[in-house]
Amino acid sequence: MYAALVLAPWVLMYALSTLAMNHRTWFTVSGTAPAFSEERRVAYESALPADAPADAVARQMLTFLRLDGAHAASRRADGTIVVTRTDLLTPRRITYHPVDSTLLVERQPPRVTSLLERFHRRRGYATGYRLDTAWAVTVDLFIAGLLLWACSGLWMWWEMKVTRVAGAVALAAGLALFVAFLATI
Repeated sequence: MYAALVLAPWVLMYALSTLAMNHRTWFTVSGTAPAFSEERRVAYESALPADAPADAVARQMLTFLRLDGAHAASRRADGTIVVTRTDLLTPRRITYHPVDSTLLVERQPPRVTSLLERFHRRRGYATGYRLDTAWAVTVDLFIAGLLLWACSGLWMWWEMKVTRVAGAVALAAGLALFVAFLATI
């Protein structure tokens, strides 16, 4: 019971986020992600050489904008650098145009389904940021708790001799369904 109470917020978050991803049309007006809208445009002169790695320039830009955090960066053929700042509540896209030395900061409007998806797809260990790592640790603890929960359920089922046949049928049905999906998806 106490394990269920501790794990309840994560179960609820994963259930709602999966529901939102599987049934997008129930939750959105259109099936597309909300468009980015301009938040601000600022002059910016990079202190790094023009051929510096995109991620190094991205970190410098995010520090300059006071938006440091988990992100992905890419460089286009024309030298433009696009940074996707994967903020949980307010995702932003920052575009550095080296020709006119400007940063275009755009943000996505809040939408519940997008927030739930970001919760579901959150990655922590690879970003190098403490809060993302803390999130990853809690997700790992959640997974360990679910495994413990499942194993204790199997153990309790096996110890209660009167439920062995019904439990074996349920376990076999679950495995068969899992294998069928695995083979066809």
